[in-house]
Amino acid sequence: MSVTPEDLIERSIPFVDEIKNRTAGAELETWLNENRGPGSQLWDDLARMVKEGVADGWAANIEVDGPGYRRSRIIEPCERLSWFSITAVYLNSVPVFRGEYHQHPYGEINMVVPLDPGALLRGPRGWQGPGWTSPEPGSHHYPEVVGGSLVALFYLPAGRISYDITAPADYAASDGR
Repeated sequence: MSVTPEDLIERSIPFVDEIKNRTAGAELETWLNENRGPGSQLWDDLARMVKEGVADGWAANIEVDGPGYRRSRIIEPCERLSWFSITAVYLNSVPVFRGEYHQHPYGEINMVVPLDPGALLRGPRGWQGPGWTSPEPGSHHYPEVVGGSLVALFYLPAGRISYDITAPADYAASDGR
């Protein structure tokens, strides 16, 4: 039987209950990678589910900038998820690919699921393979990926993400690692 969006949502509820009172940033990112990273039941379950969702066409299925940059909102902020939303983004890159510049008003908790070995997402503390990034409230960046394709499964407090921000002229371009 195929995994459904509802399966992913149900599996996310205990996770959101764990993180809902934590602030996105370096401390949470470290905790997630040490306690809920690859090899943990949570990470492995969510990774399997979102990969199946991409393959089955319900996760990251709306093109943003061609077939190599797609996203979909799995669920809008709601009480059952403590007012978090869940979004899946598919990024494919060889070499570096840059998505839309955006801001995280309340931060972001972002699960990185490589589909190709060696695929990396640039987080606020450098390049991340399988694991987590957690940009702090008010942070802004281009999502960048190198080394192939991956899915970013992100949890947004109050569903807040802002695309009405302009990148600073001196924003540091990535060299791909």
